[in-house]
Amino acid sequence: MKIKDILQSVRPVYSFEFFPPKDNAGFEQLFETIENLKKWNPAFVSVTYGAGGSTRSKTVELVGRIKNEIKVESMAHLTCVGSDIGDLRSVLDGLREKGIQNVLALRGDPPQDQAGFTKPKNGFGYANELVEFIKKDYDFCLGVAGYPEGHVECPDKARDLENLKRKVGAGADFVVTQLFFDDRHYLDFVERARAIGIRVPIIPGIMPIVNFGQIKRFTKMCGASIPEFLHKRLEDKQDDAQAVREIGIEHATRQCENLLAQGAPGIHFYTLNRSPATLGILQNLKNATGAVP
Repeated sequence: MKIKDILQSVRPVYSFEFFPPKDNAGFEQLFETIENLKKWNPAFVSVTYGAGGSTRSKTVELVGRIKNEIKVESMAHLTCVGSDIGDLRSVLDGLREKGIQNVLALRGDPPQDQAGFTKPKNGFGYANELVEFIKKDYDFCLGVAGYPEGHVECPDKARDLENLKRKVGAGADFVVTQLFFDDRHYLDFVERARAIGIRVPIIPGIMPIVNFGQIKRFTKMCGASIPEFLHKRLEDKQDDAQAVREIGIEHATRQCENLLAQGAPGIHFYTLNRSPATLGILQNLKNATGAVP
């Protein structure tokens, strides 16, 4: 089922992001995570696409297995990095053959050994070009990324929002945001998006904090910020892993409650292929609001 149709019929939607593991042990853990989260009736799950297309075949294989064997609607990430039009068409054809109907179209991050993004020869340099290409020849439902605090390479929020408008204008059906820890960033982002004519659903992306050092690295890479009060709480407990997880679950639960109350169409959880923190948040939401299927 196409995610745009799910968003019209189900509110709130809950969805989960996974990444292709590197080895068999990782796949075993991932499928255990999926089975644990499947009990909460996710609207869909997404599978990332490694830097430079490094997990291309694994992404296609994994979304196919999740949809066809586990019977959960799936969305594949697809990036411009390192792929010419022929490569992209090959991936899209493979997804279509597996019955996948949803793609998250991204410019993508360069491989770690490259200083910056380089447009591939006979490829694309921007996500809106990828969206336009897919829409021209395929019938996928397309999601794109939004950045409540601005893209790390585009600190001008107005300009970054115009980039999003171009992606939507090219045919994107919905937006999934980068992670954030202050709901005001999301609410302001949505208000500004609506003001310039972006009307598609904007799903907030939430990452439960389970490790202080890890989340500091993530936020530095993606340009997100940690509110001062939350940073202080985590810093004070950084040597107590259980306390950090509890603070992370508590904060994410409050975020989700507020976002849903403010009209967010659902929550997209960045799970890091593990279920306990996300399960804790979902249980808290069910206990507090009953707003979980």
